[in-house]
Amino acid sequence: MASTRATDRWRARAGSAVVLAAVLALGACGTDGTETNAPTTDVETTIGADDDVADEQEELFPDVLEVEVTPVDDGRYEVAVTLSSPHDTPERYADAWRVLDEEGNELGRRELAHDHAAEQPFTRQTTVEIPDEVDEITVEGRDQVSGYGGATVTVTVPRDG
Repeated sequence: MASTRATDRWRARAGSAVVLAAVLALGACGTDGTETNAPTTDVETTIGADDDVADEQEELFPDVLEVEVTPVDDGRYEVAVTLSSPHDTPERYADAWRVLDEEGNELGRRELAHDHAAEQPFTRQTTVEIPDEVDEITVEGRDQVSGYGGATVTVTVPRDG
């Protein structure tokens, strides 16, 4: 999924560069050099700015890809979460994920102490106490810079009987 987004961004930027080169080449033909072509610059600036804003919005947060919930004992569950982060360097990485009930209350959290650059996507687990009245949980990832957000996964809490 992350590689598809990167490929799409590369294609969009490459397309913008081709359009700019064509406009500049055509604008240079048949002029005496005294005319300026301001709209060309405005068009590229707009395309480039939109692409950059879209890239930044897409890449603010890690995405939760999968959640597995396994009963451990009396109201406690092991929650295994697979995360994929667009930023994964020692300077910036997905540094946590949290488990929320249907109302958005935090039931538990797993802090991540280092990047996982050599392991994308990656899975980590923690044990969470989930009250009997909670039927579904949602897991959300956190980025060191942008906080919580990105794709979430909601799953049904498995109950005995």
